[in-house]
Amino acid sequence: MITVAGVAHTAAVGLLDPEIAIAFGALVAAGELARLTMPGNREVAPIGAAAALGYTLLLDVGGQPTGHSALQVVAVMSAGMSVGALPHLAVGRPPRLDAIARRLLTGALLAFAYRPLAPALYDTTEGGRRWWLVLGVMAVLITVMLAVDVVIAAVLRAEQVRTALGVAVRDEVGMAAPLGAAVAASGILLALASHSMNLAALLVFAAPLLVTQIAFRKYAGIRATYLQTVRALARVTEVAGYVEPGHSRRVSRLSLAIGRELGMAEPELLELEYAAFMHDIGQLSLRDPIPGGATVLTEAEQARSIAELGAEVIRKTGVLGRVAEIVRRQVDPFSGPDMPPLASRIIKAANAYDDLVGGSTDRDRAAATLERLRLDGGDEYDPEVVRAMARVVDRLGPLQHH
Repeated sequence: MITVAGVAHTAAVGLLDPEIAIAFGALVAAGELARLTMPGNREVAPIGAAAALGYTLLLDVGGQPTGHSALQVVAVMSAGMSVGALPHLAVGRPPRLDAIARRLLTGALLAFAYRPLAPALYDTTEGGRRWWLVLGVMAVLITVMLAVDVVIAAVLRAEQVRTALGVAVRDEVGMAAPLGAAVAASGILLALASHSMNLAALLVFAAPLLVTQIAFRKYAGIRATYLQTVRALARVTEVAGYVEPGHSRRVSRLSLAIGRELGMAEPELLELEYAAFMHDIGQLSLRDPIPGGATVLTEAEQARSIAELGAEVIRKTGVLGRVAEIVRRQVDPFSGPDMPPLASRIIKAANAYDDLVGGSTDRDRAAATLERLRLDGGDEYDPEVVRAMARVVDRLGPLQHH
């Protein structure tokens, strides 16, 4: 609706300052073309967002005041995003509609709040007076816009990954703060620099953001490669016949769902995912595989030996020390003098559940297994973790979970 209103209004009254609009729209399109996916499957377009922000905050170009309306800002943003998305569509990589709609919505909200104030703000800057007032207004409105964006993103993510809204807000703040600050600073500088640098400011201030985006892309690529390596390593136990096919993947999925149910933060969930994938890697040291790979049915000493050997293998990577500790403590009883970490308690319960249920979709078998774990709760298994697992299984069902 906002897009239709912006495009219809601009088509009816004409495009004001078309050279400026086209230049900023082209940078929005370039940013959308260069969008990237951050950890947690978050789609971002920092260059495009900074360009849209700069166009929204623009007071003048080369000393000539700009008078474009909020609806024209929406039209330029919409056109830029659409043009930038076309090459992705052509190669079968359509943008996530929720992400692109969120970028457009939050940008439009800022435009509707700021553009009516632009003429009065420009008057205060004549002769170099009261730039501090302009910066203050920009900073306050951008802060509000970023807060709205975080809330919208958190609502969407809470629904997508089935986590509490408060946890989703906390994770989004942690992920959005660094990139949001860079985009906001670049957008403000872009708007202010256009006063003396004309449209050349677009190229000057887009360059630092491009470098930042390349760094974020490499970071995201490293994270993705790392997870793929961990998954491949976890499959070794399945290929070698030490555990049932799909066991590591199922334990990881169930562990993540339980972790979200219990409100774990995103960095903790990443460690939990790594540890869950590799929780059985110590079985490679066994001369004879355990029947079905079900460590829940082995003696305590053998289970501890498997966990310690697996932790030692992980520790030798030199970068997964916390993950190794989670794997080592997964066999510790909940009622012991030194309570194991929450991630270890989650993996212990999820592993026991999958050892007993496997790939079965029988709800009666799942219910009987959960009851068995409840009876052992307070001694071997954390009752809170078992209750959270019961809620997850009840909500997702064995078929959807597996």
